[in-house]
This record gives sequence, structure tokens and C-alpha cells, in this order.
Amino acid sequence: MSGTDDHDHEGHEQSTSMASRVGELVAKLEAKGILSEAELDAAVEGFLLGTQRAGGPALVARAWVDPAFRARVLADANGALDEIGVDMTHWVRVKLRAVENTERVHNVIVCTLCSCYPVSLLGPSPSWYKSLAYRARVVREPRAVLAEFGLTLDPSIDVRVWDSTAELRYVVLPRRPEGTEAMAEPELAALVTRDALIGTAVCRAGAAGSRDP
Repeated sequence: MSGTDDHDHEGHEQSTSMASRVGELVAKLEAKGILSEAELDAAVEGFLLGTQRAGGPALVARAWVDPAFRARVLADANGALDEIGVDMTHWVRVKLRAVENTERVHNVIVCTLCSCYPVSLLGPSPSWYKSLAYRARVVREPRAVLAEFGLTLDPSIDVRVWDSTAELRYVVLPRRPEGTEAMAEPELAALVTRDALIGTAVCRAGAAGSRDP
């Protein structure tokens, strides 16, 4: 569950204590058959999806149709966000770096220490992103983890894993799907999923939504 724009490493001990208390509460709810952790995560995610506007799809759609803007995204992602009026500062301004998927390179992001994540860009963080299994395994065996999400990449493609920090966030700039040349920006933005912005999926024409394995 995540209701903040960024999860900083500062105050990590306090956040760990809070997470422990929340975990104990969820365990009691599950023991009594009232609510499962998965159901609680789904309820919180649904609430956040209805109250927050993720800026990542707009950023990607503009980059797809405007080569000059795409170059600015890759050179200065924070400046590109300012151009389209997306604010991801929350309480402090953090540096954002965009990493681009190509025919030869596929990128995926993680936060191995805790769960740093730009909610205003990607939408509510999925439970698997915060899990120890994802945070540990995607660094060691990224292809195996991606395959579990249904994304099998050609062996010739270089998979690069980017580890977020308290000062630096990453967002994946996915490849534009084929057959979308006539689509306008709003239509293109609808094709950009949260998982594609993390790198555990690719954008597909006519597809939308995110997948929790």
C-alpha cells in the first residue's frame, strides 16, 4: 500500500515500525476471515487510481509524437515534466531519469533498499513492487522475473536494471507499438500502462491496464 508520492530512505526505521504494525493488523484481519492482504491492496489501489492522475502516460505519449520533446525527456526528465505541467515534487524535488527501451535494450526499475516510487508518474505502487522477492530477484535474474510477468525477451536484447534511491527516480520510456501512427496523444497515452513504465511489460496497440502476477 502506498499513499505518498515518494518513499524516501530517510526515516526508514520509523516507516519499518509502521509497516510492522500495519502487518500485524492485516494478519489479525486475515485470521478472523474479515479481509485478506490482497483484497486490502486492491481496495487501496482502486481508491488511489480514482483520486490520482498519473503523469507518466502523458509524458510518454508526448515523447512518441514529438522527437524534440523525446530528446529533452532523455536529457532532462524533470524539465520535460515541467513543460507538460506534471508535478512529482511532493515534499522535496527529486531527480528523475528516463531510460529508453529500444530494439536492443529493455529497461526495468526497482528499489532494492525499500520501495522508492514516483506515484504521481506511475500511479499507485503495486504490492509486488514492494515485495522482497521482486526487489531481490529482479536484480539477480531479471529475465526470469520478466517471464513470470508474461514478458519473454529475445536473448539478443540487453536487459538493464535500474535501482532507485532517495534522491533519484527512474521511469521507463517504452517503445511505441506498431500500427499506432494515426493515433492522437490521448489515444496513445491510454496504451501506456503502469507496468510498462516500470519495465515489467511492453505497450501494445489495443491493450490497457496492469497485471499483478
